Amino acid sequence: MPSASNMNWDFKREDEAELVRLAAGGDFEAFGKLVTATEARVFSHLLRMTQNSADAQELLQETYLSAFKNLRSFKGNSSFYTWVYRIATNHALMHYRRQKPETSVEELPLPTHEELKNRRISDWDLNPEEAAKSAEIKAMLGEAIARLPEGYRAVVVLRDIEGLSTAETAEILGINEGAVKTKLHRARIFLREILSRSFGPQEFSNPQGS
Repeated sequence: MPSASNMNWDFKREDEAELVRLAAGGDFEAFGKLVTATEARVFSHLLRMTQNSADAQELLQETYLSAFKNLRSFKGNSSFYTWVYRIATNHALMHYRRQKPETSVEELPLPTHEELKNRRISDWDLNPEEAAKSAEIKAMLGEAIARLPEGYRAVVVLRDIEGLSTAETAEILGINEGAVKTKLHRARIFLREILSRSFGPQEFSNPQGS
């Protein structure tokens, strides 16, 4: 899960704990320092979740408002950033539910069972990080991710785009690791299908099949 060690903090963990303590007591300047140290990454996360800058900015404000109101519940078991990251993810999921009714997985335009049986694994392996290196593919990948049902979309963003582990993703989304793996598997097939219609399977094949 994202942690203080992965960020360019302007203060040490002990200083963070003191800022949280002060902010919880109503010190807006202390809270402002916490926001400054984390908001860029939180905004990037929300932008990947929503695919819309205005929505991400609105959710960013909601996230920090919620964080400020609930600072007394922060126990310090994780970094402040990790805690805020979870809040941001929950706000993004709630936003998505308001904007778009949940689509059942059966409604996804996936290949048939027979088609899947006849494919090599490398035919539908997808590495979003590699795909995102091309501006054109990156744009199409973003559109395809936006079409995913809420739960599948969140899993792809957390696992494939942000690089969280299966266990970390499960914890944030409140589901078990088996569900994360299943959703990720089907979501990758869906994304593969959408992108392959424009670029062809060879564009995304993984030679090592890993």
